[in-house]
Amino acid sequence: MLADAQKLNQVSFLRASDFAWFSLTTDQNILIRISDDGRILEFGTEQASIYNRNYIAQKLLPYQGAINYYDDRADSAFKGKIKNIGTCYFTYYLSSDYPDKAGKIKTAGKLYFDYYRNLDDPLTGGRIKNIGFDMITYFNSFDNEALKGKLKSVGTTTIQYYSSFDDPYLKGKLKSIGTYRYEWMKTFSGKDFYVSLKTGFQRQWINGITYVPQY
Repeated sequence: MLADAQKLNQVSFLRASDFAWFSLTTDQNILIRISDDGRILEFGTEQASIYNRNYIAQKLLPYQGAINYYDDRADSAFKGKIKNIGTCYFTYYLSSDYPDKAGKIKTAGKLYFDYYRNLDDPLTGGRIKNIGFDMITYFNSFDNEALKGKLKSVGTTTIQYYSSFDDPYLKGKLKSIGTYRYEWMKTFSGKDFYVSLKTGFQRQWINGITYVPQY
C-alpha cells in the first residue's frame, strides 16, 4: 500500500551557495535526500546537537528498516533502483520516455515529479521542475554569471543571491530566502578572508519548508 504522507521537507545548500539536495520526509519520519536531477542520494534520520542549534550532522543515520529494489524484470531505466524505503514507494520514468526524464523518479508515494526538458534550456534540462504541487525554478543561461544554474524558487518562496556586482567574497552566496535575509561577516585569518553567518540560525523554516544553507 502506498503511503500518502510524503512531502518536501528540506532544501539544503553547500557553502550557503550551491544547491545540495531536496529532502522528502515520509510518514515514518525518514528523510530521503534527492538530487536536482531526480536521484536518491541518501536516506535516514538526522542527528542534531542539543547544545548548538546551528549544528546538524551532514550525514544521516542510516535507516535500518525495509528497503527493496526493482529486479531484472523491470524496465531497463530503473532496474536495480530503489523500489521502497519503508512505506515510501518509488516509481520511475520508463526508458521510452524523453531522455531528460528516463530513469528519474516519477513518484514518491503520492508525490509526482516532473523535469525540465533540454529544449527549455540546456542548463536546466533534466532537473526537477515539480515536486508535488511545488514548482521548482532555476536561474537560466541568460542570468548573471554568478547566478546561472542556481536554485531560484521553491513553490512561492523566492531565493536571492549576491551577484557578480556585489562584494567578491559574497558573490554567489545566499542573500535571502523568502522574507528572511542572511547577514554575513568577513573575518581575516591572517592570509585571507573567510565568510560566516553574522546572526541567526542556519536552519530557517519558511513557508512550510526548512532551508539549510550549510557553510
